[in-house]
Amino acid sequence: MAGNEWINGYLEAILSTGAPTIEEQKPAPVTLRDGGHFNPTKYFVEEVVTSVDESDLYRTWIKVVATRNTRERSSRLENMCWRIWHLTRKKKQLEWEESQRVAHRRWEREQGRREATEDMSEDLSEGEKGDGIGEMMQSETPKEKIQRQISNLEVWSDDKKEKKLYLVLLSLHGLVRGENMELGRDSDTGGQIKYVVELARALAKMPGVYRVDLFTRQISSPEIDWSYGEPTEMLTVGGDDDDNIGESSGAYIIRIPFGPRDKYLQKELLWPYIQEFVDGALAHILNMSKVLGEQVGGGQPVWPYVIHGHYADAGDSAAILSGALNVPMVLTGHSLGRNKLEQLLKQGRQSKEDINSTYKMMRRIEAEELSLDAAELVITSTKQEIEEQWGLYDGFDVKLEKVLRARARRGVNCHGRFMPRMAVIPPGMDFSNVMSQEDGPEADGEIFQLTASVEGSSPKAMPSIWSEVMRFFRNPHKPVILALSRPDPKKNLTTLLKAYGESRPLRELANLVLIMGNRDDIDEMSSGNASVLTTVLKMIDKYDLYGRVAYPKHHKQSDVPEIYRFAAKTKGVFINPALVEPFGLTLIEAAAHGLPMVATKNGGPVDIHRALNNGLLVDPHDQQAIADALIKLLSDKNLWHECRKNGWKNIHLFSWPEHCRTYLTRVAACRMRHPQWQTNTPGNDINAEESFNDSLKDVQDMSLRLSIDADLAGLGSGSDTQDQVKRLLSKMKKPDSGSLNDTNKLPENVTGKYPLLWRRRRLIVIALDIYDDKGAPGQTMIQIVQRIIKAAQLDPQNARVSGFALSTAMPMLETVEFLKSGNIQANDFDVLICSSGSEVYYPGTYTEDGKLLPDPDYEAHIDYRWGCEGLRKTIWNLMSTAEGEKKPSSPIEEDLKASNAHCISYKVKDLTKAKRVDDLRQKLRMRGLRCHPMYCRGSSSVQVIPLLASRAQALRNW
Repeated sequence: MAGNEWINGYLEAILSTGAPTIEEQKPAPVTLRDGGHFNPTKYFVEEVVTSVDESDLYRTWIKVVATRNTRERSSRLENMCWRIWHLTRKKKQLEWEESQRVAHRRWEREQGRREATEDMSEDLSEGEKGDGIGEMMQSETPKEKIQRQISNLEVWSDDKKEKKLYLVLLSLHGLVRGENMELGRDSDTGGQIKYVVELARALAKMPGVYRVDLFTRQISSPEIDWSYGEPTEMLTVGGDDDDNIGESSGAYIIRIPFGPRDKYLQKELLWPYIQEFVDGALAHILNMSKVLGEQVGGGQPVWPYVIHGHYADAGDSAAILSGALNVPMVLTGHSLGRNKLEQLLKQGRQSKEDINSTYKMMRRIEAEELSLDAAELVITSTKQEIEEQWGLYDGFDVKLEKVLRARARRGVNCHGRFMPRMAVIPPGMDFSNVMSQEDGPEADGEIFQLTASVEGSSPKAMPSIWSEVMRFFRNPHKPVILALSRPDPKKNLTTLLKAYGESRPLRELANLVLIMGNRDDIDEMSSGNASVLTTVLKMIDKYDLYGRVAYPKHHKQSDVPEIYRFAAKTKGVFINPALVEPFGLTLIEAAAHGLPMVATKNGGPVDIHRALNNGLLVDPHDQQAIADALIKLLSDKNLWHECRKNGWKNIHLFSWPEHCRTYLTRVAACRMRHPQWQTNTPGNDINAEESFNDSLKDVQDMSLRLSIDADLAGLGSGSDTQDQVKRLLSKMKKPDSGSLNDTNKLPENVTGKYPLLWRRRRLIVIALDIYDDKGAPGQTMIQIVQRIIKAAQLDPQNARVSGFALSTAMPMLETVEFLKSGNIQANDFDVLICSSGSEVYYPGTYTEDGKLLPDPDYEAHIDYRWGCEGLRKTIWNLMSTAEGEKKPSSPIEEDLKASNAHCISYKVKDLTKAKRVDDLRQKLRMRGLRCHPMYCRGSSSVQVIPLLASRAQALRNW
């Protein structure tokens, strides 16, 4: 019950009033009224137990305290006892279920790792087996660790100036702008926003970087400032060297409209609009690449060097964009869904279904899994984030990653298996505003002079926050113990206060400053924060700490550096006693201002301490250890000065230039990829300027996508279908006469990759999947195709500039036969997307024996991370089931006619025994296999295609 003094209080009150204990209370199946009197115990058993909200307990306790009637007070306490009993029972049940789930998951992971290792038949070296991995790291200094990490990499340096790189960052949610950031306005506008903006600025100043685009959402809403509706915002111009400055150089915020244009949405509501963002961002990147090519690329497009997604929504978008452009992807999770889900479940307040409904948690987790599938590199702040957070995901296994990395280094075949590389790169900081602090007598003298109150004296100008803090103290000349955090139970401030209050030497030696956010009225705060603040105030009174502890109500963001400086001037110490600290940015800020630290040994502070060596680590649950560490640092002046100097000496490891240098070094080690399509196809330059100007227009104006699924209830008659197509075509922008004339002037005998497609101003994509129980295309399916083609050709003007694409799960030969059954020629289509997007054909391009020729560039593009043979064997093993003493059987059989080099197709013999696609995908990820499994053709077939292949991605690759 530590940290919940109010719970301890009412439990003590329950005992003092003689209420029955939990063991004595036995719920009885009786009515709510007993003898004409309301029985609150029975009421809570029958009505409240099924819908308990723990956050309501504190408010109930306040009412109990205010109740003077002994009988009513006793009844209220008894009711609360029942609720606590129910919560305890519920939490124990959840803990048991969680332990079972974790055990099962551990078993599945071990099984997946074992099978993956067995499939890779070559002998493993001792390093791959994991024996001794990491043993050499135990006694490394920070400098030696960094040297080891990048020993095989070419460190990014000033000789990279000639590279002219184009970098793309994505951060979709929240309110993003360069100046006057509204940090803390809501839960989506916080530290991540500040981080990505500062990262964009810092990268743009690095040698070899020409342009950085930070993509986010464009919002034009009266609820927020107009600046968030601006399509473009310049963050900084190009680098300091004249050679790097160009018309489009520097860092920019690019705002893409997606979702409701006039409404600000929380991140949980953005998921349905991700594809819209991707299409808008892709259009901008394609046009910007052409512009940069004309400026610094010698006429050739300058493709993004990397696409970096921040958080799950941007990671999902980055995976699609990097797949479409065939460029490397980098991911930073910031906060991870699986970790948050576990924390929320442990609280016992919401079921998994309720959590998913509120936070869209399962969609978020799947986006993070997809990001791991596509990412070359994952950047984390600490080693703990890798092992304890990313280790929860199907798509990452620390041990298997080491094995695969060792094999890749030796040039040994990994059979299509892949794990992203994790790199610990602490967040950067801007130290330009940090005043250099030197040791010497003037430091102490300044505090004395600033606090002098002798009449007639002329003290120096003092920051207002200093006055606000010092008004709490009887003796402001003492060293200061500074804690700066939200009043959150996880920050463990009550244990710090208890350690201070119960240690007389510590009280005599130093003052305590608690900066706990901003507040107006405690009663208006959330229950968790309010309970912490209430406990703090009670403990100050309990230990009589008036005149020793400062807890100001308000401070500005600009006051924070002055707060650090004040503590340093008093030769104080900064403390972070959090139960678990994911990183600990405040520790770095404190070190930059010359403050030694005492910090929790759980989480990121371990890595910070290893790098800075500027303080002590403690067990946050041990108040005596906290007090001893503070006394040691404050009383041993030699140790204090040594820690201060160490912090200043090594703080450059956390500067933005150092962060960006390590970042670019890591990114440069990724497998560099570029778009595979031809860029010199005739006609590609037509209206290029117009295309660039329209790069942010609504994607619905770029093409017509008419998708008819198997449910035909609302389809109507043939004439209704034609009317529907006519209405959609009428809404599209009509080509002007000049465009038609330009089209007519194009040569008729053009040959190349797109013999017809490059002529089109508009493309009608028909995605049809209507099959019978055996997976054969139904007659209705060909009829719909006929109606759509007929309706589109009724307008001669549209017919001249509109083309057709057919997207289907059928293989190419079956698709051609299907079209012939309706007297439709394959040449009536500009594009055929077959086998669920694993093959793309352009009718008019044939092999020597007269067969349609698949797009070779697309084949090379989707071959990335495709392990066909390893997948075929693994899928068969996963699908096989044992039935008693019989030999294992499988509910599937391979369909060789429907398979191709990039599509493994199976016929489903028994759907009841086949695995769910989510379960299959999970097990493939655990074995390092990245692909898209899916049921199609009325669930009569299973198709597995490459990671970069899909029907939507095929459309984006033209």
